[in-house]
Amino acid sequence: MVDRRPLAPGTPVSTPWIWIVVLLPLLGLLQTLPVGPDQFDIVDISGSPLPALQSAAAAVAPALLLSAGVGLAVFGLGVLFSWLDQRALARRGADRPFHWAWSFLALPVYSIGRSVIVRRIAGGRGTAPIWATIAVTLLVAAATVATLIPILTLVAAILGDRGPGA
Repeated sequence: MVDRRPLAPGTPVSTPWIWIVVLLPLLGLLQTLPVGPDQFDIVDISGSPLPALQSAAAAVAPALLLSAGVGLAVFGLGVLFSWLDQRALARRGADRPFHWAWSFLALPVYSIGRSVIVRRIAGGRGTAPIWATIAVTLLVAAATVATLIPILTLVAAILGDRGPGA
């Protein structure tokens, strides 16, 4: 373990940037908003209904593009805000704060590593971002599972109709 110079008592260890990094994954929840079954009733240019499998694929394609765009934006903004957070900690006197580049692995890596270092140099303060990161991660995971269940059920029903003997 590398010894770091402690922060002066009373030095603020929270920055707005770490809270943005912690809460950014919640933007992904916008993608889990309920999709009504009517959105899968897609017709071709002539107005005739497309077969169910093509209809589902056509409905999902824009959602995949949106999902990729939101994911890329969250990732890029997370790296930027991690850098701003590290810079703010250094300006407050933190000796070698956790490096922002760890956020390239995953945003929780930065927020957890940063909190561990801050706790060491600030006399036990600064662990709130760890707990918030855990809560956000669990919330996003639960929302993802809750969203996937109806989608997988729909896909199973569509593929079941096309199975042997159909």
